[in-house]
Amino acid sequence: MKGRLYLIPVTIGGTDFRSVIPEKVIEITRKLRFFIVEDIRSARRYLRLLDKEFPIDESQFFELNEHTPEAGAGRYLEPAINGADIGLMSEAGLPGIADPGARLIAIAHRKKITVTPLTGPSSIIMALISSGLNGQNFVFHGYLPVKTDERAAKLKEMEKKAQGGYAQIFMETPYRNQKMLETILNVCKNETLLCIAADITLPSECVRTMKISEWKTDKPGLNNRLVIYVLQ
Repeated sequence: MKGRLYLIPVTIGGTDFRSVIPEKVIEITRKLRFFIVEDIRSARRYLRLLDKEFPIDESQFFELNEHTPEAGAGRYLEPAINGADIGLMSEAGLPGIADPGARLIAIAHRKKITVTPLTGPSSIIMALISSGLNGQNFVFHGYLPVKTDERAAKLKEMEKKAQGGYAQIFMETPYRNQKMLETILNVCKNETLLCIAADITLPSECVRTMKISEWKTDKPGLNNRLVIYVLQ
């Protein structure tokens, strides 16, 4: 009998894991001894956060990132084929969204391995549901282009789709968030709605939705903060 591939949620930041990770999920995670992760060191730290006595030395870790070849990712599932359960962990939140784990999940389905998602925080979904914008029709774009002109063009394209009733969700790396905000305010129309969801689940959490014209007179400091943007 094959093992399962569990999709293990990880805190988005901070150490107060019990406020966002259900006890049943913690229990399942503690029992696993095979893990597929983005970064081995941070995965080990997280497991020790859940359980100071977690048997790290008795566990096996496989590193999965954008550089991992397809064949290599497939071999990571061999413990499940041999009957052992495996945990797939992202760096933050849920695996499979804006995360290299999606490729592995697809391979697991092809190999007839049961994929079991576990409940936990997703900054993308939490930003959308707290934005007051369209949760019925939406598009997630991930990261936008880095070059200013390409980013501006993408924002204009997204704004047109937003005017058609589709909430547009996107993100940026923390150190570029202030520049991202400046670009949004320069490119988008004054009446367009923008939700800035910063530091979801952290003590510094702040979620606000306002018109672009209002953000121009009340710009927040976003550098080095975790931010999800929703445009409509």
